[in-house]
Amino acid sequence: MNIGTVAEKAGVPPKTIRYYEDIGLIRKAERLPNGYRAYSARDMRELNFIKRARELGFSVEDVRDLLDLWRNRRRTSAAVKALVTRHLEVLDRKIAALESMRRSLAHLDERCRGDERPECPILDDLGRAQPRSRE
Repeated sequence: MNIGTVAEKAGVPPKTIRYYEDIGLIRKAERLPNGYRAYSARDMRELNFIKRARELGFSVEDVRDLLDLWRNRRRTSAAVKALVTRHLEVLDRKIAALESMRRSLAHLDERCRGDERPECPILDDLGRAQPRSRE
């Protein structure tokens, strides 16, 4: 399969596939006599794996580790679970930060009258050097 076909099937741009090759996430594709890249079914499976892992928010380095584990038939599920548990902890911290951000914005939204007056607590808060914590 050529890069366009693989990109379409995997749902990623060809540029992303070339990037994954450049950083060694996937192996360099075979080259046809005309210079085009030729991808195998194995390459397609790996791209699908990478895409799914990225959709779940794993970093490129975590995806690299997951791919290594996936390719290694002697892996332990404990190693996979440890990586996923670590990622869940990162997600929990991000969720907490987003929830805090949402509470702050909701508080500002409640304070703003949204009328014809120029006074706006939202802009006042944004203009302060040290925003108040709403936790």
